[in-house]
Amino acid sequence: MRGFSHDEFRQRLDKAQFLMREQGMNLMLLTSEPEIRYFSGFDSALWQSPTRPWFLLIPVYGEPVAVIPSIGEGVMRRTWLSHIRTWPSPQPDDEGISLLKKTIQEMVGSKAIIGLSKGHESTIRMPLQDLETLMAQLPGIHWVSCTPLLRTLRMIKSEQEIKKLRQVSHIASHTFTQATDLFHIEQPLNAAFRSFKIALLQQGADDVPYLVGGAGQGGYSDVISPPSEQAIESGDILMLGTGASLDGYYCNIARNYAFTHASDQAQHAYHTLYQAIEMVLASLRPGVSCAQLYQTMQTAIESAGGSTEGLKRRMGHGLGMQLTEWPSCIPSDRTILRPNMVLTLMPNMLLSKGKLMIHAETILIHEEGVELLSLRAPPELPIIE
Repeated sequence: MRGFSHDEFRQRLDKAQFLMREQGMNLMLLTSEPEIRYFSGFDSALWQSPTRPWFLLIPVYGEPVAVIPSIGEGVMRRTWLSHIRTWPSPQPDDEGISLLKKTIQEMVGSKAIIGLSKGHESTIRMPLQDLETLMAQLPGIHWVSCTPLLRTLRMIKSEQEIKKLRQVSHIASHTFTQATDLFHIEQPLNAAFRSFKIALLQQGADDVPYLVGGAGQGGYSDVISPPSEQAIESGDILMLGTGASLDGYYCNIARNYAFTHASDQAQHAYHTLYQAIEMVLASLRPGVSCAQLYQTMQTAIESAGGSTEGLKRRMGHGLGMQLTEWPSCIPSDRTILRPNMVLTLMPNMLLSKGKLMIHAETILIHEEGVELLSLRAPPELPIIE
């Protein structure tokens, strides 16, 4: 992976193997893009193709073994891994399963405990029938969930990861400061999205895999649909939330803009969400739970007369190699926040007539408090004349 040392991956492996020993796990079978990239640095746009599965085996002792389609061998050999086995793909009748089975048996024998990503916010990226075949051919293997282990590792960011997250957050933040040059009345919403994506790339982002938003009179009601050709009008509120990436790490920042003028309600909502984040910045310390973090923002909104009833949205989440990671800022998540966690704070509230407002900043938790990785939004709703 660009921008990361071999020592970084060695440290990740060492931590994983320590936890595997604690949990009695002999091997982990990893199949998804973020899992394989986390331990190997393997990065390729070919993950967009569903044709080929990819496998990485993490033993409790020793070096990882990649079992991959031959098309990826050259890229994988540029990572720190030295144990790489390949098969010619596509080969639907045996898409690497016989090679994977043989490799597993060589590594752990016929009886072992193997971890798979079975838990929340994880996925197994291989055909279900192939997984069933593999399990049937390895009857002595006990399959357990390694999601808690991976969650523990990935929630706490290394200094090299934090550096990437800070860089990409600054890129997006500086791009938002160009709003008056990028957005204007009578501009189609889809053109506004394109302008912003281009600006992000010009500022140094590698890609913009995620960009959502909405616009409407006094607020917006939909922020996940593709942008329409409807033109921005005087009195509209525009929100854009970006997940630009740099060296495989994401930012997640959302900003709001009014055009020509803003209603008292919109200005009050913006100020309320701003203050909700201020309360977090002033009070958040390691040892607080995600549920308590949610409650801090909820209290700030309700104290200002705002409402979140009916939204049922979380107010933040982890951030890193994926746009959303563990944990979630929801009332039921009791995860304790620890130093070097990176979170997106995302307070949101209802406006009138089913419209809403969302704001998002990115923070890093330190031993004694919080650092903003995104550049703080203006304290008052920006108005584009």
